[in-house]
Amino acid sequence: MTLEILSYGFMQRAIVSGIAIALLCSVVGLFLVLRRYSLFGDAIAHSSFGGIAAGLLIGIYPLWTAYIVSLASALIITRIKQKFEISGDAAVAVLLSSGIAFGLILISLSGGFTIDIFSFLFGNILLVSVEDTVLILALTGSILIVILLLYRQLIYSTFNEEQAKVSGIPVEKLNYLIVFIAGITVVTAIQLVGILLISALFVIPNVTAIMYGRSFKQTAILSMAFAVSSIVAGILISYVFDITPSGTIVLLAIGIMAVTMSLKSLGLIDHSQIRQSIRPHQR
Repeated sequence: MTLEILSYGFMQRAIVSGIAIALLCSVVGLFLVLRRYSLFGDAIAHSSFGGIAAGLLIGIYPLWTAYIVSLASALIITRIKQKFEISGDAAVAVLLSSGIAFGLILISLSGGFTIDIFSFLFGNILLVSVEDTVLILALTGSILIVILLLYRQLIYSTFNEEQAKVSGIPVEKLNYLIVFIAGITVVTAIQLVGILLISALFVIPNVTAIMYGRSFKQTAILSMAFAVSSIVAGILISYVFDITPSGTIVLLAIGIMAVTMSLKSLGLIDHSQIRQSIRPHQR
């Protein structure tokens, strides 16, 4: 049965795209979670709602306008946060509400909600095209390469921003880079779980992995494993039982988190390790 399912082209594209998105969201999401920006991905996703509505209104492929609006919104709100010393959660709230408001106005101008809008709100990875798959793989590869090249600087600025500044690391530029990468990642992942559930891919696998109290690299690997497992299993289960992939994927991720919490409460996860920080060892 599984081999038969995997013989379909749309399932192959869905799984390949899903794995790429899982790896991307896990890595980028870990930096956001550690920087206490867990809901930043959710805010960018909601701002992209305005971009998608704009694209549908003017007849442009919605994801292109979503990339533009999301990146612009993320960079602007980051600049405002730094200049006016607004707290992170307040900045996220502003970005989230403004994106939704902008999108609702554009939708009302275009005649109301359509099937296209709902597909972006809830996602459907089974409908991903060959072109979308190529784009997802290209963006995933590019972003992961950038992160690997700047790995040490990103780690340093994430765990000790002040000391990183003293050491000559361009912290402000790295902050903008993380925001820029997060914006691209969010819009890329919208096709998988939609705007309303996007934050789950950024937060749940990483929070689950952090509970194991391992090193940064091990935590990242655990997060990627949890995300890939949830997405691949979610896609297969959703097809077999004819249910929505996005909801299935998120519930599986929550299930893995619940199992981890149970293991921790039963003492099957070493609590001495849990108390350790995942920050990298200083040399």
